Amino acid sequence: MIVRAPQLHESLRAFALGSFRALLQELERGADLPFAFEEHSSYDRPALYEYRPLVKPFIEAHAHTLRRRPDAELAVDELRREPAAAIFARAHAGPRATPPSESSLFGEGHQYGAIAPVIGITTGGATIELGNGIRIRAAGTGELAKLWPEANGLLPTDFGREPDRLSVLELERSLEPGATDPPDAPGEFADVVTAIRLATAAPVAAGPVLFERLDWRPYGIRPVLPIAATQPSGEPTRLDSFRAGLAADLLPRLALADEDRELGEALDRWELSLFQDGPFQTEQLRESLAALLGGSDGLWAAAVRGAILLGDTPRARAELQDRLAGDPEADVIRRALVETLMHGDRVQLVASLDESILGLRAPPPSYFAARAATG
Repeated sequence: MIVRAPQLHESLRAFALGSFRALLQELERGADLPFAFEEHSSYDRPALYEYRPLVKPFIEAHAHTLRRRPDAELAVDELRREPAAAIFARAHAGPRATPPSESSLFGEGHQYGAIAPVIGITTGGATIELGNGIRIRAAGTGELAKLWPEANGLLPTDFGREPDRLSVLELERSLEPGATDPPDAPGEFADVVTAIRLATAAPVAAGPVLFERLDWRPYGIRPVLPIAATQPSGEPTRLDSFRAGLAADLLPRLALADEDRELGEALDRWELSLFQDGPFQTEQLRESLAALLGGSDGLWAAAVRGAILLGDTPRARAELQDRLAGDPEADVIRRALVETLMHGDRVQLVASLDESILGLRAPPPSYFAARAATG
């Protein structure tokens, strides 16, 4: 093949080779090459599991480093001097794109989006707004494959065919001018999954990967955090308006765990218990309750406080204390976590519960009772 623009060929070749070298150095310095964990199941046969390396997202995550390399600047200069190159640049960038330049990368802000499949819940086709640009909506036919041709091999089994596998979790957000990093979509999606699990007890999961776009063009593919991408056991659940509202209320309050170590421990232990059974699950639930309401007084005190927190009559409190002491029930721990998060200040809540036990004040108002009263 005749090379019609030798100088352009050489500059692009140098950029490609230099980029390979730079990426290898990143790996040698300890950078992680992300993987997607995929399950391949078939009827009456053991499931096979595959780790799929996400090479493209790894390259895209280091694009800012590659852009600063001298060989990248030389390649851009040569592209600008070659009129025919602009045609291919516009074809790849879309009909509204301008000729290739750094201004397309560092302009007046961008529109960021991320999408991940959601399984374990049904919505009846409704769009559920969770706040801060995050929603759950019905997946469009072929919408992922249209922008990411490799998407079909990265979707959950039977996604798009089963009733609890028809929705996606979506984040849309405007980036400030000069922003150099995208939002932490894996972390935000993991919080959404936790909030829905707390609100519904549904076996919800997202992923195993999320698909990112920038200005409505493909931007990258990243793995969802493992605890959010793994589906607990259980039957799919309808995300109705009440529980969707509860999930939306819980979502911003999960940030309280960043400053409250015991609250973070309680949430982590409860969520880990979803993937265990028998004595291992029981131990996780005990540790969750003790961290949430025990303080320095231990599990027995936590069970008494939890009964006061959740029960609205003496009989209900006695029953709840039995369900919390010894082998705590997972659903009661979930409700205690929800009430604690909605009260906001866990330490103050524990103090209020102790005063209620001594008869010095009425029990703290219940979030669920308040929601029921307001309809």
